[in-house]
Order: sequence, then structure tokens, then C-alpha cells
Amino acid sequence: MVILDTHLDNLLHRGKVRDTYDLGNGYLLMVVTDRISAFDIVLPNGIPEKGKILARISEFWFEKTNHIVVNHFVALADSIGEDFRPSLPSLSKDLAQQSMIVKRAERIDIECIIRGYLAGSAWNEYKAEGTIFGNPAPTGLKEGDAFPNPIFTPTTKSEITHDTNMPIEQVVDMVGEKLAKQLEETSLAIYKFAHDYAKERGIIIADTKMEFGLLNGDLILIDELLTPDSSRFWEGSTYRPGQSQPNYDKQFVRDWLNESGWDHEPPSPKLPEEIVNKTSERYSEAYTKLTGKQLN
Repeated sequence: MVILDTHLDNLLHRGKVRDTYDLGNGYLLMVVTDRISAFDIVLPNGIPEKGKILARISEFWFEKTNHIVVNHFVALADSIGEDFRPSLPSLSKDLAQQSMIVKRAERIDIECIIRGYLAGSAWNEYKAEGTIFGNPAPTGLKEGDAFPNPIFTPTTKSEITHDTNMPIEQVVDMVGEKLAKQLEETSLAIYKFAHDYAKERGIIIADTKMEFGLLNGDLILIDELLTPDSSRFWEGSTYRPGQSQPNYDKQFVRDWLNESGWDHEPPSPKLPEEIVNKTSERYSEAYTKLTGKQLN
């Protein structure tokens, strides 16, 4: 796992899995670390090459979805042009490969989650209450069933506590009706485009979360996008409702943590080497399936 250079200055924000530095002139250096979180807790050991893979998958999707909404991505730090390079701090090769130059925006503190399939916390709620995001749902649904239409299920965004569901009315109260509608419609458009694209390449994106900000008063897509860390990626050829789906995301980590008996409160247990390696391999496979490229 890459250890971040301690000489980097101007740390603006340290999140669960990303560290953000101020480069000045409206730009940020976003380091996608090898740290991994589950159930909103950062685990004690990370996933090798995770940061490098996720930075490249985000780059891929930012470029693919730019026709839907403007995003903050400028370039990966290891491929930035010479005209920008003087603004960068000295970065090791490894660190540059997992860092993105992005435009600085005013973050909207909402996780915009789109669910296309009944999985995760939505499945747990349905089993316990017969509802999905607090709304009545048909009886007899199975784990992994596709929804007739993807649904928007926003949550709060917190770096120190568990995220909680936000009724649409709460989103409207927070950002206003016009922006709330724009967040929902844009999130759904990105998900539908990405879902169809990925499905042709053998991956089902079951759900995903996105973040947005405002730049000069306009909505802009920020953070990471459609990665195995922020989404459920299922193997398309073996997809069958009614079972746990073979995946390309961090479900290996979630499953092991659940089986370990951990109560989802800090401190979390250390991941065994087998789970770490398997997760790294599946992340790499997802990158290749989606982009057609080998990680180098």
C-alpha cells in the first residue's frame, strides 16, 4: 500500500478514502488513497493499487458522462501538461498515479444514491419492513431483483458518523426545489447511461452514489464516479435474482466483516491477506472490463 508523502502541504480535507490538497487558483489535488471503508468506517489495512485503479476508473467515467453534466476532473497527476506541472508539489511516481487534478467547487453535502436493483441496505429494509426507502413495495421481491425504474435515495454525507436516509422533502429544504430536482434528474441520467454501457461489457451496476457541487453557481459533478468503491458491480453473465451476486466491488470485504461478528462500530478488525488480495484483483478486473485496458 502506498504511504502518502508527508511533505505535501496545504491539506484541505482528509476523508475516509481521499485526501484533498489546495493547489491554488481554483484547483485541488485529490489523492485517491489505498484506504478502504466499509459500513462508514475506515479499516486498518488498505487494498494494494486501489487508489491507482479508482482514479483511472473515475477518469474514464468523467470523460464518458461529460455530455450529461460538467464535472470537476482536469487530469491525472501523472499525465498533466507541462503548463500545469509547476503548480504541483513534488510527487512520487506511485502517488502521482493515484492523484487527480480537479476544479475546486462548493460541495453539496448530499450523497446522491441511485438504486437499480434490490440490494444492500434496501434489501435489508425490505426484508424487515416490506418497504424500500420508507415507501411501500410489492410483496415477493427477491434479493437482486431489478426495479422497473431506478430510484433516487439520497443520504446525508458525514465523515464522522453513519450516513442516514434523507426524504426528498429534506433535500428540498436543504437546497431548494429546483436544485433538488436537478440533482435527482442528473443522477438518474448518469446512472442509466453508465448502466447500459457497463452491461454491454459484462458488468451490472446495481447501484451507485455520486456527489455534486456548485461552481460559479452551476451544478458540477465532483469526487469519484462509478467506481467499485462507490458502486455495486455485479458479474453480468451469472446474474440471477434470489442470490448474492458474484461481484467486482468491495462485497468481499463487507461479507468477511459481517461473518467476523464485528458490530460495525470502531475499531474494525484487520482484513486477512486473502480478502485484501481478492478485492484488489476484482477491482483490476473491473477496470479492464469497463475500459478494455490493462492496468499498468
